[in-house]
Amino acid sequence: MRPALSVILLTTLIGAGQGLFLALAAVEALGEASPGFLVFGAVMVLALLGAGLAASFFHLGHPERAWRSAAMWRTSWLSREVIALPAFMAAAFAWGAAHWLGWPTLALAGAGAVLAVALFVCTAMIYACLRFLQEWHSALTVVNYLVLGCASGFTLASAYAAWTGPGLARPLAAAALGWTLLGLATRGASLARNARLKARSSLQSAIGVKHPRIAQKSQGAIAGSFNTREFFHGSKPGVLRSVKWIFLLGAFVLPAALLLAGLPTPAFIVQFAGLMFERWFFFAQANHPQNLYYQAVS
Repeated sequence: MRPALSVILLTTLIGAGQGLFLALAAVEALGEASPGFLVFGAVMVLALLGAGLAASFFHLGHPERAWRSAAMWRTSWLSREVIALPAFMAAAFAWGAAHWLGWPTLALAGAGAVLAVALFVCTAMIYACLRFLQEWHSALTVVNYLVLGCASGFTLASAYAAWTGPGLARPLAAAALGWTLLGLATRGASLARNARLKARSSLQSAIGVKHPRIAQKSQGAIAGSFNTREFFHGSKPGVLRSVKWIFLLGAFVLPAALLLAGLPTPAFIVQFAGLMFERWFFFAQANHPQNLYYQAVS
């Protein structure tokens, strides 16, 4: 598939926002944070979610019709995501406002945490539910969206605490390290799984001819089309291999080292960049069956 920058930004930004909220809710549950720390943290959560939502509009052909995307909530994971995201934003806003006003926040924190996890599931299931894209159709897709979002969110929380609440920086960094290492394990598991996949289709099955040797001579058109643009990333295999190692280092190895060194702010910057590469690879690795016909010419 062709990675779209708007979707890469959407998923990484809101993932960090969801993870940050869960980190702040955990800190609140332990009774270790001041109201001011949590209020500004809620502002950061909303900024990340708002930036992700704004990025998503660049992926729409008709942004003015975006409201219609929620209409199919009974059957569409995309519609469910469209509903879950503003609901989570409302919960995060109410939670931050309650801290600002000195009102009870326990129920709001619980509701926000549930909505954050629900949003992770909805976003991941948009891709995991597609049976014909074998690289995505796995429970590991859902696990990785949750774990990687928590890794970036907890790393951001530790960086935030290092600047404003030093007493919280070390435990948050330890939690961020745990999520990062877990992310390395789960993302590595998905890479290993995808490396073992065998294509369910071939040129023979695509055109219904059982001849052992079939050579593609034409893509069926004299110019590019929606199929050639949207369902293939256009990069050589060597690019995918390079990006894979870049995101493994940038999203996991280097942030873990920086967290161990007591440098949470550089850790978040490096990790967020690494997760951008990871999300590009996630989309690019998915091999749409139509590429059997449109991807190459002999």
